[in-house]
Amino acid sequence: MRDLQKLLACAACFGIVFSLGCGGGSSTSNASTTPPPPNTIASSGPNVAPITVNTGPLPAPNLYANGAFVSVTLCLPGTSTCQTIDEVLVDTGSFGLRIVSPQVLTLSLPQQNASDGSPMVECLQFLDSYTWGPVQTADIQISGEKASAVPIQVLSDTDYVVPDSCSNPSGGSSADTVPNLGANGILGIGQLPQDCGVNITCPASANQYYSCASATATCTPVAVTVAQQVQNPVSLFTTDNNGVIIELPAVSGAEATVSGSLVFGIGTESNNGLGSATVYNSDPSTLNFSTSFNGTTYTNEAFIDSGSNGYFFNDASIATCSSGVDFFCPSSTLSLSATTQGFTTGSGTVDFSVANADTLFTDFPNDAAFGGLAGPAGTPARPGLLRLGPAVLLRSQCVHSNRRRDGPRRHAALLGLLIDSHS
Repeated sequence: MRDLQKLLACAACFGIVFSLGCGGGSSTSNASTTPPPPNTIASSGPNVAPITVNTGPLPAPNLYANGAFVSVTLCLPGTSTCQTIDEVLVDTGSFGLRIVSPQVLTLSLPQQNASDGSPMVECLQFLDSYTWGPVQTADIQISGEKASAVPIQVLSDTDYVVPDSCSNPSGGSSADTVPNLGANGILGIGQLPQDCGVNITCPASANQYYSCASATATCTPVAVTVAQQVQNPVSLFTTDNNGVIIELPAVSGAEATVSGSLVFGIGTESNNGLGSATVYNSDPSTLNFSTSFNGTTYTNEAFIDSGSNGYFFNDASIATCSSGVDFFCPSSTLSLSATTQGFTTGSGTVDFSVANADTLFTDFPNDAAFGGLAGPAGTPARPGLLRLGPAVLLRSQCVHSNRRRDGPRRHAALLGLLIDSHS
């Protein structure tokens, strides 16, 4: 997922490394594949959390395609009263932890208050949906890593009235329930330590944080200090706090499940060094880099987002599916390529394929991982918008929307590269 917040200068951005297309990990396959080049996927250690690409928490037909999920433990601050929540989406395109309530979260966490003493509630805009809910405080544990008294967003449309300034800008629907989100929560581990920029007070004009005097009162935008903002929990870990590595084996065709690792820290332990990985640095003001595709260069307009589940780009020559225009359905699998360029360092060519989504979903109705899933970048198509997904990460080692298989409803999902000319 990629939020609509203006990304401010990022002198202290985190690193995000995708070590994919590698050996190791595990998968259950229903389609023949070519074995990937050997590489080691970290499988153990206090800084390693297992992740799984599966169909998500919902039963058929609402199965999730290409969503990477992790388990997160929340505790009342300073206590051993805890709850472990499974099926939390790993998302490098957002910042902070968001958990659905009350369907999922049963702990009664301490409420954060705005400067006027009223409960503080957050609205976060994504490309085609939004989340709304109170900001509360929890201790967070993922594998052996811990962060204390972390502000998180508890997703709920019923605790406080959603203001028009939250629900209207996205033009989409609320993602505050498990059916709408397709997950029990979102673990936002992108390049920023907070979800409103880097070490700045979030202004009231951002319409992101609100003061809500009661469940029926009109909520008003407020300014929020850095410490009160929803925090990327990785930034609060004691040692392994400077980035993450997502490791998954390669996928070609369709596979029932894929298992890998979410590794915390870069160069802080024996299992998280960069090695020979190609590093693509991003523009500190936008967090983007550049990509060329089909004769067009999208300068400083690309990002890799683990909350996306396919390749999304506009190409009128590729037919969309009869079941819905969210995905492409070419008559035969297409072999394409794009060239990537970091802001100042790193370059390479990414080869990827585009398969017929209807065929994938029909032939493998219970599978979770699809290597060639793709679709138009906008519906209707927006000129200059290109999204590339899982092959970028499942075939390369590199250094950052929102769709599900059930047609036009779009939610967060796995491993995408977004290129947007903002036209």
